[in-house]
Amino acid sequence: MSLGTRAIAEFIGTFWLVFGGCGAAVLAAGFPNTGIGFLGVAFAFGLTVLTMAYAIGHISGCHLNPAVSVGLLVGGRFPASDLAAYVAAQLAGAIAAAGTLYVIASGKPGFDLAAGFASNGYAEHSPGGYSLTSCLVAEVVLTFMFLVIILGATDHRAPKGFAPIAIGLGLTLIHLIGIPVTNLSVNPARSTGPALFVGGWAVGQLWLFWVAPIVGAAIAGIAYPAFAGRPRKSDAVTTAESAA
Repeated sequence: MSLGTRAIAEFIGTFWLVFGGCGAAVLAAGFPNTGIGFLGVAFAFGLTVLTMAYAIGHISGCHLNPAVSVGLLVGGRFPASDLAAYVAAQLAGAIAAAGTLYVIASGKPGFDLAAGFASNGYAEHSPGGYSLTSCLVAEVVLTFMFLVIILGATDHRAPKGFAPIAIGLGLTLIHLIGIPVTNLSVNPARSTGPALFVGGWAVGQLWLFWVAPIVGAAIAGIAYPAFAGRPRKSDAVTTAESAA
């Protein structure tokens, strides 16, 4: 596939991740009497990745996340020459999704961006009031584990065809852990889309949700080949294209 085609797939996939996951948080999590809560939001994020991994994994690898692209790059599964195009497409998809969600959500009387719009935050903007240090550690560790799942599930030695399930459920699990801490990011694009609409504190705290996920992903990209062995050269492209 051409880089342009893969970038379009990344735009669509990241749009779905942010619209589906953040949309569940903004529109459905607190709905009176029938709200889906943390559990529902966690599954929404996991399902977006699982469905897109099957839909576009064979086209772009379904990264949907600058940190995933960086982790695969460091792990030898993704070419550096494609990184900028992937990140640009992911950011564009996330911003477009946040904009679409804003149009829908703002149609309800009483809607207020001050409620957070599913933005990620620390300290007073952490859902559970967790400190900057707690939030930084959580984002690094959870992104590290997410990338280990991705690198392991797409390893040429892993069972074939099950990677999207493992990755989607992995993302669900880390949301169950991390939503109370930071509203969970592990994805700079996912954080950037809503933050640009909220502005103010959300943009001011956005740095953490770029730095921590990329650091965690890069560590995983180094660690996984170190303990599991590097992929064969013939598998480098295949595993990248099957990653989520």
